[in-house]
Amino acid sequence: MKIFMATLATETNTFSPLPTGRAAFTGGREWYRHDASRKPTTIGNIPLIAWRRLGEADGHTVVESICTFAQPAGTTLRHVYEELRDLILADLRAAMPVDVVLLFMHGAMVAHGYDDCEGDTLERARQIVGAGATIGLELDLHCHLTEQMRVNANAIILYKEYPHVDIGDRAQELYRICLDAALGKVRPVMAYHDCRMIGTYRPTQEPVRGFVDRMTALEGHDGILSVSFGHGFPWADVADVGSKIVVVADGDAPAAAALARRLGEELWQMRDAATARLETVDAGLDGAASGGGNGPLVLADASDNAGGGAPSDNTAILRRVLERGMTGVVVGCFWDPQAVQFCIEAGEGATFMLRIGGKCGAASGDPVDLMVTVRRIALDHSQGGLSGGRAEYGPSVWVSAGDVDLVLTTQRQQVFSPDAFTGLGLTLHDKAVVVVKSSQHFQAGFAPVARAIRYVSGPGALSFDYAVLPYTKRKDPFWPRVANPFAEDP
Repeated sequence: MKIFMATLATETNTFSPLPTGRAAFTGGREWYRHDASRKPTTIGNIPLIAWRRLGEADGHTVVESICTFAQPAGTTLRHVYEELRDLILADLRAAMPVDVVLLFMHGAMVAHGYDDCEGDTLERARQIVGAGATIGLELDLHCHLTEQMRVNANAIILYKEYPHVDIGDRAQELYRICLDAALGKVRPVMAYHDCRMIGTYRPTQEPVRGFVDRMTALEGHDGILSVSFGHGFPWADVADVGSKIVVVADGDAPAAAALARRLGEELWQMRDAATARLETVDAGLDGAASGGGNGPLVLADASDNAGGGAPSDNTAILRRVLERGMTGVVVGCFWDPQAVQFCIEAGEGATFMLRIGGKCGAASGDPVDLMVTVRRIALDHSQGGLSGGRAEYGPSVWVSAGDVDLVLTTQRQQVFSPDAFTGLGLTLHDKAVVVVKSSQHFQAGFAPVARAIRYVSGPGALSFDYAVLPYTKRKDPFWPRVANPFAEDP
């Protein structure tokens, strides 16, 4: 059999001030054409590596198109999306006849004129390969599950974990289902259940941990091939924003629908406990004085998370640290290419006045002017990424202002791993507080070294007050804007 595969992904915050252009997809180390599966692991090629390994081991022909995974930001320019989509479609036409199409996308990509880039790409791919081919789609759990996706794919599988440590595992799962379908061993059918909830959830904590485990335990029994919980991505004004369950069953659509509804109702019943809670900035910083355990307090600056499309140059927490006279504090990583360049020109050991952050508009806050000393310069800094990949920061610097340390980077990227700091020579075990610009992906790397982890919601591009986000396209009511969005159903 012939397997065709590609990656085209980004997560779009339609409220973000940062447009997503061509360079976001093709200007870095997440851009490949025909050979991503043979390159070192990043993020976008994790499924492609797995699919090539499995396909060639099974004796199949594997054809590879593009691989690109842009850092989350604002809406993608229309011509950029169309160009990348059409590269995939052109490669697919050239590869015909194809038995299986495996696509790795995000599920929350929005371009001007296309609120559902994934569904659009799937529909066009289906038109090329016809009804007889099998199409599988792997998505981030922060996705918008649309009907256009469902009717054009044979199987959709989402990551189960957040942090996303299971990208490769889900790729293998999708491969097996799709290959079995192509061989006639199974007949995948899919059903959704709209939970009518908008929120964020942490599978590292109860009750969501137990829910994901129960969901996983249902797979492989009674004809259920796969179960996924689509958390949704709240910061997008699209019709399908919100949390959904998707179930893939072997030929039994009513069974898939019944299980999706049952799990969705279970999630609804625990909505208050399942939805992630955040503190104010000052409440989080107050935790620095609490004792118990070794290592620093790790404080998540969730509202300025580049992984959600934020600029990652908001200065609100830094400003409060300075105003409170706190010491032993590390803050990062600030996206500030201009400040990085000034530090590189000054050189290690230089002390001078530096303007930090506050460069991208209202979501960034005001800049902070500090007398800093350049401690370390790295011209090619990176950190451990998701599912064993690496995440690039580009030229980066560690600077100190008294007993407050900052990491400034050239490439916008959320914090995943302690080596975002330690890779520049910083130590963390002796610090009181480490502030990370991230919402949850840092958790896997920092939990082993932190005495406590707290999440704060300050000013920034990611508002966690879901009830007041300015949605214009979702038609159905949702919680928490409405106490019971199912009340008017028959």
